[in-house]
Amino acid sequence: MDLDGGNRRVFNRLGGPSTAPTDSSKHQKVCYHWRAGKCNRFPCPFLHRELPAPGPAATANGSGAPKRFADDSGFSGPAARRGPNFNNNHHNSWGRMGANKVVRKTEKVCNYWVQGNCNYGDKCRFLHSWSLGEGFTMLSHLDGHQKVVSGIALPAGLDKLYTGSKDETVRAWDTNSGQCTCVINLGGEVGCMISEGPWLFVGIPNVVKAWNTQTNYELSLTGPVGQVYAMVVGNDLLFAGTQDGTILAWKFNAITNSFEAAASLKSHTLAVVSLVVGANRLYSGSMDHSIRVWSLETLQCLQTLTEHHNVVMSLLCWEQFLLSCSLDQTIKVWVATENGNLEVTYTHNEEHFMLVIRGGSDWRMEGEAVGLLNLRGMHDSESKPVLLCTCNDNSVRLYDLPSFSERGKIFAKQEIRAIEVGPGGLFFTGDGTGYRVWKWAQPIATS
Repeated sequence: MDLDGGNRRVFNRLGGPSTAPTDSSKHQKVCYHWRAGKCNRFPCPFLHRELPAPGPAATANGSGAPKRFADDSGFSGPAARRGPNFNNNHHNSWGRMGANKVVRKTEKVCNYWVQGNCNYGDKCRFLHSWSLGEGFTMLSHLDGHQKVVSGIALPAGLDKLYTGSKDETVRAWDTNSGQCTCVINLGGEVGCMISEGPWLFVGIPNVVKAWNTQTNYELSLTGPVGQVYAMVVGNDLLFAGTQDGTILAWKFNAITNSFEAAASLKSHTLAVVSLVVGANRLYSGSMDHSIRVWSLETLQCLQTLTEHHNVVMSLLCWEQFLLSCSLDQTIKVWVATENGNLEVTYTHNEEHFMLVIRGGSDWRMEGEAVGLLNLRGMHDSESKPVLLCTCNDNSVRLYDLPSFSERGKIFAKQEIRAIEVGPGGLFFTGDGTGYRVWKWAQPIATS
C-alpha cells in the first residue's frame, strides 16, 4: 500500500460485492472524486465502487493450492528447535494467496456493543465480536492485572498458567477453574517471561528471577543492565537480551543448584528485544534494526542482517526458515543459501484499513501503517500451519502458511503484547488487564 507523500488510498465498503446495479453505459473506471469522498455528480459517468479483483486465471501466481514446506513438522519449541537450512524449493510457495480470504464487515469493534447498549443489532456496521474469521473461538477472558500483560508462560507438567505484567506482578492461574491462585510482587515491570521444564524465568530491570515451580525454589540472576526484554534457552544455556544491547548467558549447575554466568555477547548497539534458537544458532533482534546470527557452540557472531528498517520485535524458527517481524510493518522470511548465510526469500507487508465517517451514509476506508510486535506459530485443528502476529493497533492477525492468506483477526481494547501457544489447539493472548483463551474448533465430520 502506497502511503508516500501523505496520499491516502481510499477503498470501497468491505464485506462483499457491491449491491449497486450495473450500468453498461458507464466507463469501467472508478470515480476519482468518489474515492476522495466528495463526488456530487448525479448521475456520475464513472463507477462508485471498486472494480472486482482479477480471477485466478489472471493472477501471476497461477492456480492450485499453495505448496507446503519441504519438511513441515512444526514450529520450533522446547521439544524441537530447528532453524533455517538450505532448500532449493524455498522460493516456490511463499506469499501465494489461497482462497480462504476473510470476508469482512468493518474491522472495528463497536464501542456501544462493548458497553452493552448498541441498538443497531445485526445492522450495526461495526463488529459485535472480539474476532473475525472461522475455525477458532474464544473460551474465556480472565482479568486481574492493572497494566498491560507482557508475558505468558505454561511450565511443563503443571495445571497452571503464569502471566507477567507491567504492573510489576506475576499471577498464577489454575487452568481448570480459571481462578488466580497467587500474586507475586516483583518491584519492577515485567519485560518478558518464559518457562523451560519446571523453571519459570521472569525478566525485570537489572535482574532475571528464576522459580522452580515444582519445589518453589527461587533464584535471582544478576548482571543485566536495564530492562530484560527477551529470553530463550538453547544448548543448556539461558540467554537474556538486555536494554544496553548485551546478551547474557547462564548455565545451570546441578551440584550447587544455581545458575552461573557463562558468557556476555556484545554486538548490538541498542537494546536486544527478541531472541530465538534454531539450527544450532542463536538469533537476536534489536532496536538497532538488525538481526545477529550467533553460533551456539562458539558464541561468536556469524552474520548481521540489516534488511529491516525499524525495531526487530520478534523472531520465529519454522523448519528451514527464520521469520522476523518489525515495526517497519513487514514480516520477512529468511532461508540459508548454499554458503550458509541467510537471505530474504519473501517479505509480507502488513496493511490496515480504518473506517472514516464523514456524516450520514458517507464513509470510506483509509490506509494506515501498522507495526508488528510478536510472532507465534501453531497448527489448527486440521494440522495446517498458522502464523499468529500481534500488531500495535490492538489486534492479532492469523495467516495460513506459506501463502500468507488471512485466516482471521483478533481484537482487544488495548495493545496485545503477549501471545503463547498451549496444548490441544489452545492459544492465549494478553492485553491491557488480563488474558484471553482461544481454541481451534474441531472440523465438522462429513459422511
